[in-house]
Amino acid sequence: MADFTFDLVSPERRLAQMDATEVQIPGADGDMTAMAYHSPTITTLRPGILSVTHSGGVSEFVVSGGFAEITATGVSVLAEKAFLRSEAKQEHVDKLVSDATAAVDAAKQSGVDVDEAELALHHVSETVRTLLV
Repeated sequence: MADFTFDLVSPERRLAQMDATEVQIPGADGDMTAMAYHSPTITTLRPGILSVTHSGGVSEFVVSGGFAEITATGVSVLAEKAFLRSEAKQEHVDKLVSDATAAVDAAKQSGVDVDEAELALHHVSETVRTLLV
């Protein structure tokens, strides 16, 4: 398989920069897999696990919000929050849940449609279940 470049950045730091053969992305409209020569695409991220297959194996990252830009030669992910799955601690899980719960509460108080915030809370719950396995 052909390699392409993968970059993952959050406001705090660059988490990854490597050659990859496949990136599985938790897109807002559903999971997607990017490989070399992929059609150009930009997608928003939902909370979930982003998986990168590379020559050294598979690296997994927990992401919460942001964007992924996919081109024929690479994938760049700008995540609102991200960390290595292997570094997940209870405080990370608690923060994901509290942020999503706060977003639902804020949406309810403002009188706007809460569907999007509740969907994000659902995705956070699914991610937490995955992390705890």
